[in-house]
Amino acid sequence: MPTTSRRNKQGSARGVGKPCFKHVETWVFDLDNTLYPHHLNLWQQVDERIRDYIVGFLKVTRDEAFRMQKDYYRRYGTTMRGLMEEHGLQPDQFLEIVHQIDHSPLTPNPVLGAAIAKLPGRKFILTNGTRHHADAVLRRLEIDKHFEDVFDIRAAELEPKPRPQVYQRFLQRHQVDPTRAAIFEDLARNLEVPHALGMITVLVVPEGTGVVLREDWELAGRDAPHVDHVTDDLAGFLGEIAAA
Repeated sequence: MPTTSRRNKQGSARGVGKPCFKHVETWVFDLDNTLYPHHLNLWQQVDERIRDYIVGFLKVTRDEAFRMQKDYYRRYGTTMRGLMEEHGLQPDQFLEIVHQIDHSPLTPNPVLGAAIAKLPGRKFILTNGTRHHADAVLRRLEIDKHFEDVFDIRAAELEPKPRPQVYQRFLQRHQVDPTRAAIFEDLARNLEVPHALGMITVLVVPEGTGVVLREDWELAGRDAPHVDHVTDDLAGFLGEIAAA
């Protein structure tokens, strides 16, 4: 089983006694900052468009928009959900505008594609973003052919991870047995519910994440009991699973 790619902050191996993957038949992946490196800062484009939207929507300063954006993201799972619940936001226009970004920083990742292709069973994307955005990312990485479907924020009825109902809706729609599934995420808090449901959880934390524009709570949790494995190399980690 994989060992060298399971690492803590100091780079030492971890995972002794952790669950293995031999029974897994469904592989679930978050999209942004999980399937591509954080340092590309693709999501930063969305982040800035959200801030601009708040400025226009609520007629506040950019500094106040930034504060609200981060507060809602932390408390509600997405900024959009906070705007919906506290300010009556109608989400369709918001989703369309904030995901109009330049995907060109993404380039094909044949190593990741090959590693995903070798995993036995079904593969899905579970994202708080839109399907349009997910499709664009997967096409740029040239890994779209490996996934059966994308379960996006609209499929989740506009409820974001880490809310429990998101995972229940995903599992029900695709008839997934959580005890025979694994999930990969860049936020530890989004793994708590899947772990409780019986899924193997993997936190993807590439080296250098701390220098990207992320808050402390987003970087926390790698030693939490609901995180079964941690890797700083997703393609390598998947390759070792397939080889085992």
